[in-house]
Amino acid sequence: MASDTPESLMTLCTDFCLRNLDGTLGYLLDKETLRLHPDIFLPSEICDRLVNEYVELVNTACTFEPHESFFSLFSDPRSTRLTRIHLREDLVQDQDLEAIRKQDLVELYLTNCEKLSAKSLQTLRSFSHTLVSLSLFGCANIFYEEENPGGCEDECLVNPTCQVLVKDFTFEGFSRLRFLNLGRMIDGVPVESLLRPLNSLAALDLSGIQTSDAAFLTQWKDSLVSLVLYNMDLSDDHIRVIVQLHKLRHLDISRDRLSSYYKFKLTRKVLSLFVQKLGNLMSLDISGHMILENCSISKMDEEAGQTSIEPSKSSIMPFRALKRPLQFLGLFETSLCRLTHIPAYKVSGDKNEEQVLNAIEAYTEHRPEITSRAINLLFDIARIERCNQLLRALKLVITALKCHKYDKNIQVTGSAALFYLTNSEYRSEQSVKLRRQVIQVVLNGMESYQEVTVQRNCCLTLCNFSIPEELEFQYRRVNELLLSILNPTRQDESIQRIAVHLCNALVCQVDNDHKEAVGKMGFVVTMLKLIQKKLLDKICDQVMEFSWSALWNITDETPDNCEMFLNFNGMKLFLDCLKEFPEKQELHRNMLGLLGNVAEVKELRPQLMTSQFISVFSNLLESKADGIEVSYNACGVLSHIMFDGPEAWGVCEPQREEVEERMWAAIQSWDINSRRNINYRSFEPILRLLPQGISPVSQHWATWALYNLVSVYPDKYCPLLVREGGMPLLRDVIKMATARQETKEMACKVIEHCSNFKEENMDTSR
Repeated sequence: MASDTPESLMTLCTDFCLRNLDGTLGYLLDKETLRLHPDIFLPSEICDRLVNEYVELVNTACTFEPHESFFSLFSDPRSTRLTRIHLREDLVQDQDLEAIRKQDLVELYLTNCEKLSAKSLQTLRSFSHTLVSLSLFGCANIFYEEENPGGCEDECLVNPTCQVLVKDFTFEGFSRLRFLNLGRMIDGVPVESLLRPLNSLAALDLSGIQTSDAAFLTQWKDSLVSLVLYNMDLSDDHIRVIVQLHKLRHLDISRDRLSSYYKFKLTRKVLSLFVQKLGNLMSLDISGHMILENCSISKMDEEAGQTSIEPSKSSIMPFRALKRPLQFLGLFETSLCRLTHIPAYKVSGDKNEEQVLNAIEAYTEHRPEITSRAINLLFDIARIERCNQLLRALKLVITALKCHKYDKNIQVTGSAALFYLTNSEYRSEQSVKLRRQVIQVVLNGMESYQEVTVQRNCCLTLCNFSIPEELEFQYRRVNELLLSILNPTRQDESIQRIAVHLCNALVCQVDNDHKEAVGKMGFVVTMLKLIQKKLLDKICDQVMEFSWSALWNITDETPDNCEMFLNFNGMKLFLDCLKEFPEKQELHRNMLGLLGNVAEVKELRPQLMTSQFISVFSNLLESKADGIEVSYNACGVLSHIMFDGPEAWGVCEPQREEVEERMWAAIQSWDINSRRNINYRSFEPILRLLPQGISPVSQHWATWALYNLVSVYPDKYCPLLVREGGMPLLRDVIKMATARQETKEMACKVIEHCSNFKEENMDTSR
């Protein structure tokens, strides 16, 4: 099972400081620019963590607000030290790198920072004497600068925003640079001249860059240990250069098999050359390649027995010449991954769960197009089979969703996979912390990507959690998201149905403060609009019934929400629904339950005192819909109205005495052992009807309700009645002269039931 170990003190302090920058580390200069307090001095371990966690929060926590001048906190190397920082996405702009230009950076990773321009290339020179690792992956505009006012010369490459490509920048002076990633650099950058000044490169990533002549790579044949040429259109000339790089330990020539421009085909000869010439090779990725000829041995020649990683037994013929098994072999979307004996400790592929998880792990950061297809395979495994590495799978999907929150394919496949990975079958293996991470990433997806499939998948995934308990730490946020989904202009019925169900569950078992807060967000109004839309369409479906049920729950002991229901035409909708759908029993029960809540509020009862409403409630006393529920709830509404006395009866028809008689008749017709479709959190609204003589029928309804509940559900309701002081009130009823004899007898039975329950459940152990 996953660990519920609490976060480290460093993590908690970092998070707090980042969320309260001007109250902890810095102060606002001129109400705009952040400045570090003069008495603060931070070592590199803390500074690096602050920056990297800040980037993580901005990209994954939608509630976190970035600060425009955050990087200015680290402008002075005398009080702050930065050494290793990872920046990503549109968060980073030219002025941010400029703010930290005096720092002695050793490692700088810039990933998909598309707002960086050629100004940042000049800033990079400030780090040239210390940089060991640099990544410019996906920084598509960093080689562009603004066009000169006089126009640009004909030979300049110009992009659509009137910027010109910088061709004269090189890594001259970057003497310590060993690791460089230029993946997905825009076309036209002269890679060879750009890299020529680097003498001792150990790792180079040229993913997605097309170059017909790779001979320049041989200048590092004695130092290069890692080379990534993902999606480079290779040729035999490229292969001849690669096999000269005899120090290589990691070689990646993989491709996206859906890339139309890719012409090169792998052969047995090429694989044999890699094995023969690259004796230090520990990791090889040939994912996505079409193998031109058969590289595998025949089934007849394949050694029987258990799967082996020994090169001598390899099912891939060229790899039998390996001196040792590879640490990693990328075979995703190739036929080779389905062979039996593969000489590698870790293989990416699509044959089984292990290979698929290895693929997600290997490609998530820089290859979303591959990752989404791997997650789709994981989705099928979790849906059809059983996921055996659940925790690893969940963590990988969470990471992918965080890393690519604006990538449609990953958001669709990832959210779908989460639905199956969090269902009840796997629940016991998941810690509270891990399930909270899932909730966070699901809500991030709902906020960041307004796409129907993503929204539906996210809502379905939330249904796998205990509601409201597991969602309470994000209670306001999840309600706001669901209410935005329930905008009646949206036409997707399936999302509306799931969202209304979630809303209903969220307000079912929470305290009144939560309900009032959600009411102020527009919950009541949103539900009423949904109901109104369904009425216009003359449709009574689950959305309609769930909406009334949600209103029933959110108005429970919450006067403000009850008033909101009345103010926004709720009673008219009640009457219209009653007329339009006379046979819908569950709908009637939900509506009457809600009106019971409204009737409990003394200040609102005068609004129910009309001939039309009283007649409707009186007629519903005789309803047999949903057992006794509709009749019971109608009687409850009238009991609270009766409780205000004859002087409050402001209508001539029907007469108070007539309604009272019908209430007595209804109560006497109910089976005391009826099982109930109702859930009381408190008896207070019922108990207040006991100590009074102005309306004996109201007193009798309250006593009957208590007797029914403690008889049918003693474990739940006997302790509740005792705890809320119901027993003394019932004893007083027995002594009251105005109480009817049958009410007194029923009160005695309630007391007896609770007394017996108390004795039976008394703990006598020492």
